Amino acid sequence: MNKLILHTERLLIRNLRASDLINFHAYRSNPEVTKYQGFDVFSMQQAEDFIKEQTDKEFGNPGEWVQYGMENKATGQLIGDCAIKLDGNDTRLAEIGITISPSEQKKGYAKEALLSILDYLFSLPDFHRVTETVDAANTASIQLLKSTGFRQEGHFIENIFFKGQWGSEYQFAMLKSEWLKLKEHIPLS
Repeated sequence: MNKLILHTERLLIRNLRASDLINFHAYRSNPEVTKYQGFDVFSMQQAEDFIKEQTDKEFGNPGEWVQYGMENKATGQLIGDCAIKLDGNDTRLAEIGITISPSEQKKGYAKEALLSILDYLFSLPDFHRVTETVDAANTASIQLLKSTGFRQEGHFIENIFFKGQWGSEYQFAMLKSEWLKLKEHIPLS
């Protein structure tokens, strides 16, 4: 177990910090951002408590989500966050998620972060599979997953009671063998 730090061309992916609070709260309190997320809009106190809870978390505890800040290297500002959870029964499997501030969307940051996370996870000894489950109406996330080589495995119809109504979800996955083939053609700068 360790503190996870990843560098991409434009991003530093690292533990959340107290100094991230204003930017973190700005997008986590936006109803458009939380629309398809498993959380609702954050109050400033909830954002502060969440960051405190995540600040010292280490990567590698089975069954535990760890949220990482995505810092723009050029500005030093938090522009989003991403999460990784190793399976509670088999640490060769993981789930992931990404949230981007609306002002930073459509700039390729989510794809850059996702590719870096995949490269890291699939570099771990014996690591096998990554999944992400998304709301069936979340077209931006679906496009992101498809553009990075994820394969749709399931479509769950009204499987989750979510924010007062039944929702449907897609499950996407990627195997290490698929990643190794894709990596030959995807620039990871």
